[in-house]
Amino acid sequence: MTANITLFSPIKLGPCSLPNRIAMAPMTRNRAGAGNVPQALNVTYYEQRVSAGLIISEGSQVSPQGIGYPGTPGCYNAEQVAGWKKITDAVHAKGGHIFLQLWHVGRISHPSLQPGGFKPLAPSAIKPAGKVFTFEGMQDYVTPHALSLNEIPAIIEQFRSAAKNALDAGFDGVEIHGANGYLLDQFLRDGSNTRDDAYGGTIARRARLLLEVTEAVCGVWGGNRVGMRLSPLNPFNDIRDSNPEETFSHAVRELNRFNLAYLHITEMGAENPGAAGPAFDLFKLRKIWKGVYMTNSGYDLARANAVLGRGDADMVAFGVPFIANPDLPARLETGAALNTADQATFYGGNDKGYTDYPFMA
Repeated sequence: MTANITLFSPIKLGPCSLPNRIAMAPMTRNRAGAGNVPQALNVTYYEQRVSAGLIISEGSQVSPQGIGYPGTPGCYNAEQVAGWKKITDAVHAKGGHIFLQLWHVGRISHPSLQPGGFKPLAPSAIKPAGKVFTFEGMQDYVTPHALSLNEIPAIIEQFRSAAKNALDAGFDGVEIHGANGYLLDQFLRDGSNTRDDAYGGTIARRARLLLEVTEAVCGVWGGNRVGMRLSPLNPFNDIRDSNPEETFSHAVRELNRFNLAYLHITEMGAENPGAAGPAFDLFKLRKIWKGVYMTNSGYDLARANAVLGRGDADMVAFGVPFIANPDLPARLETGAALNTADQATFYGGNDKGYTDYPFMA
């Protein structure tokens, strides 16, 4: 028990000394400028939320092939790096800390979003159920292109290159997006990976790309400035696994060797047991993990302080509350009422529902 630990207790995260244990979760908002370049509106958005102990940026695609939605920022060219640099400078000027989330969506895309109109990439040629939002509206997913063995090194290099770009952009670290049914998650789970080569079949082989990407990114940053996000029970993007407890326990054990800044486990899906595979107690992963453990999904002040007090987590990430409350830590600490988020403005648009939520008086 660590009953004296609360959301407002400081914590060391790699070389960063954070004033509280509140993280702003990565959230897609579809408001990047032309060319997937962060713009002035994005600077204001992140600067407003600087009181989070750690800001984790929205997913930033590591290559043109990594894009899955309109208006999402990249981190693969000089213009995007320059756009992100304005954000990190603004956050640092106010004493904040910010990590960039490195993202490749894999099959959760559409040819109309891909360079040359090519098929999205995936571990196996399995079409996900559902539709994807494109510049032409909602369209059915397509059967993706299964990556060949000789194409996989290029994926690893894209993560490495984007990690270098994030360093140039002035971030404090990076989070690898291994969650929510995107490319690394697709390789990890047997519902989307039916390969029979060095990247499929056994759990160890399905976890190989995740670990190789981690090694590449840590080669740029050092492990203590790299986080990993996983979502063992989340069925989002038509993802599932026959034995998620065994799969993710293996992945977490192997990730320990990198001495990462943190492991970020989202509890999404726990409310829908069995949708992504047999349910299990996610806090079993906490017992396997040897570093800072961050949890996420629908927490309020009482639940967050309780999970920290039990020692089941070291940090708590908040998503939707940060959308509507740029000063969320102060509101939680003082017991002030929270603004209500407008779901109609979550994805795309202008400043409405993005930078116009009021601060406390």
